[in-house]
Amino acid sequence: MQKSLFPGNTFSEQDNQSSGRKKTIRREDLNPSQYEAVTYLDGPLLVVAGAGSGKTRTLVYRVAHLLELGILPENLLLLTFTRRAAQEMLWRASLLLDESCQDVAGGTFHAMANMLLRRYGYHIGYPPNFTIIDRSDAEGIINILKSALSLAGAGKRFPTKRVILNMISKAVNRSMDLESLLYDEYEHLEEFLGDIILLHDHYEKFKFEHGLMDYDDLLVNLRQVLKENQQVRQEISARFRYVMVDEYQDTNAIQAEIVRLIAAAHDNVMAVGDDSQSIYSFRGADFRNIMDFPQIFPNTRIIKLEENYRSTQPILSMTNAIIEQADEKYTKTLFTKVEGGSKPELYNAADAGEEAGFVAKKIAELQQEG
Repeated sequence: MQKSLFPGNTFSEQDNQSSGRKKTIRREDLNPSQYEAVTYLDGPLLVVAGAGSGKTRTLVYRVAHLLELGILPENLLLLTFTRRAAQEMLWRASLLLDESCQDVAGGTFHAMANMLLRRYGYHIGYPPNFTIIDRSDAEGIINILKSALSLAGAGKRFPTKRVILNMISKAVNRSMDLESLLYDEYEHLEEFLGDIILLHDHYEKFKFEHGLMDYDDLLVNLRQVLKENQQVRQEISARFRYVMVDEYQDTNAIQAEIVRLIAAAHDNVMAVGDDSQSIYSFRGADFRNIMDFPQIFPNTRIIKLEENYRSTQPILSMTNAIIEQADEKYTKTLFTKVEGGSKPELYNAADAGEEAGFVAKKIAELQQEG
């Protein structure tokens, strides 16, 4: 698997063009849309990838193809939502090409932010050895500050540390201020608004003074560095000449802005996602990121992956009919070359509980059938 999540500059041009490489890209290995997405190099690219359409395969081949063209591993950036996803993609790419694929900078937004802030965080007052705190650490700090500010006295109904941290994280990931969030979702806490803002201010000050960052800070602080320092922005953009982002429909506003800032010098961004699979708005994902991508990156090429490799046509036809009802969408028609398949059976449950019971019962029946 991957040697290092975000390695340094370890490969030379000569290393990258070793004669022992395998030939990676053959047209017959990919369908026409996949091949176009893999080989397109003329600026911003949005790949609208329907479910089961081989988006991971497309990303894997693109990594291998770019390296095969002579682009250095450290000049590629592959952003995924889990470390394991990046590791698997780079490992699969190495099977196509060679071990240099595993030296591509691949991982999560937070891993990338951690790596870059170790080098550039001093621009906003953080030392290279800053400490990343987890949820438990953050709760401990909130408790200390609540006591210091006399917000945790006997008889007070002040929000718990868990609620406070949830509010702070939601506000950050949705790019909202705490007051707006409170009136949207926590109106019952209106009487504590002033104290909540005071506690938040002290929480931010405490972290800064002690060289601490929570996970949300990694993204917020990287965005700040990129926005405020043109030289840093240009240096990072020059390093990552080709940027690939998986599951773009699940990015939040901060992540989308980071991508825009990193690619500012070249616009070589490949965003892969499916507007029909945007389900993480509750944790800050912004559907607008994928819908507005062509406006944010003018001259975007849009390629649709519509051939499905997992399902049968009757199921896909029903899926197409459902997707067609969306008010705003990238129009696509999923299809498969797989023959056969029975029509889906629809079950109209009265509520979520009945639906869950039906699913559980059906699973048990199928298990008994072997």
